[in-house]
Amino acid sequence: MIPIVLSGGSGTRLWPISRRKFPKQFCEIFNESLQNLTLKRVSTLGNPMLVTGQDLKTLTEIHIKKSEVNVRQVLYEPKSKNTGPAVLVACEWLKSMGHENECVGFFPADHLIQDEEEFLSAVKLAQSVAESGKIVTLGVRPTYPETGYGYIQKTKKSLQEGSEIFGVVQFHEKPNLETAKKFLLTQEYLWNAGIFIGRVKDFLSSFEKFQNDMRSEAKKLKSDLSNLLEVYEKMPNISLDYAIMEKLSVDQLSVVPVDLGWNDVGSWDAVADHFRARGLSSKGTTVLSTGTDHNHFVFSQTGREVALVEVDNLIVVDTADTLLIASKGSSQKVREIVDQLNQKKSKLAEEPTFEDRPWGHFQILKDTEHFKSKVIQVWAKSQISYQSHGKRAEHWIITQGKGEVVLNDQIIPVQAGSHVHIPLGAKHRIRNTTDHTLEFVEVQLGSYFGEDDIVRYSDDYNRAPTKSVANQAEE
Repeated sequence: MIPIVLSGGSGTRLWPISRRKFPKQFCEIFNESLQNLTLKRVSTLGNPMLVTGQDLKTLTEIHIKKSEVNVRQVLYEPKSKNTGPAVLVACEWLKSMGHENECVGFFPADHLIQDEEEFLSAVKLAQSVAESGKIVTLGVRPTYPETGYGYIQKTKKSLQEGSEIFGVVQFHEKPNLETAKKFLLTQEYLWNAGIFIGRVKDFLSSFEKFQNDMRSEAKKLKSDLSNLLEVYEKMPNISLDYAIMEKLSVDQLSVVPVDLGWNDVGSWDAVADHFRARGLSSKGTTVLSTGTDHNHFVFSQTGREVALVEVDNLIVVDTADTLLIASKGSSQKVREIVDQLNQKKSKLAEEPTFEDRPWGHFQILKDTEHFKSKVIQVWAKSQISYQSHGKRAEHWIITQGKGEVVLNDQIIPVQAGSHVHIPLGAKHRIRNTTDHTLEFVEVQLGSYFGEDDIVRYSDDYNRAPTKSVANQAEE
């Protein structure tokens, strides 16, 4: 099998940990990112592919490296067009590479599965059915009347006596509570986990039958992906379910009911339930309480102690720039706050106060109108690009490790305690010459502190040369 991991998202449901530029599949809520957990899980089935957005390229490459999984291909979508085009283009590319008759499995990057043995067993059962020409989905047996999931209605009887393979009668949108309770009682309805298994040629023939215009455009895809943007420009924004799954007959689509300890991590309530099942009420902090309040979940990235007095059923999420406090059961409404932030064009919906780079990591300490400060770490034997800034000067104070600064082609050795001034417009870079992390504090002074105020002259990571905002204003 060729596992294909679908990695997208807008970063709204687990805000403020998740942001548009740092969606939930990269969040290390469970000590490792959800995407890496998924890659490791599916890699036992075969070398995986990954489909994600071009704007997540740097994060994707960093996390793949951390996962140590041998990923056969990353397909970077130039535009987000939902799961329909992602699946179609992935299959079309595999066909061009001679894999038309092979089985593929599509797996969301941001779901949590606790029973991996059951997961692998269910996928292999689905694959055995898919090899006969059907498309198969995994349906999670519901444990409570959830209104935030779509449902799959299965046939009352299995397709073969004694087997756990059922036909799919119908897909159902997210129900209201009363309908969800009815679904739970009948035992004919399963949560839609968004996992689908089938042969490449069967996915393609389904698109040809139900979305012929899409398939016609996909056929133009070149095997080197050089015309991927042109193909995507003409693709509709449509989910895989709407595009083909809901149109397949009971003879074409089967479902395997599963109990996987599955969680789509779609809200802070879902995260809280996961930790509660393990006897934990917080992560990353100490919670102080008077003893009369109860049933809280607290998640902290800052390590600050959280004190709760005479309150009940709260979810508290503490980050460097935002504090979220929600009543348990209402965390689905977090996206309404994100909508408000987007209307205000606030950075709080866009990006966290830290950023991973191919060479290391930085954390913003303070961002004001007249200065900005960061703690920057450069990994062993790594260096930042040779660059300059049009609207700011910088002061670097080395706090840990050794290395060298290149300032206008002059090499300056540095170690803990060294200070280097980078004048406005000066070409500069810092490189770590050791096997240990190099850390420094950067203080920026000037009229603009955006990450786009940069001109790159050379770069180890093939990032495109850029123009500073100062130069852009002159042109």
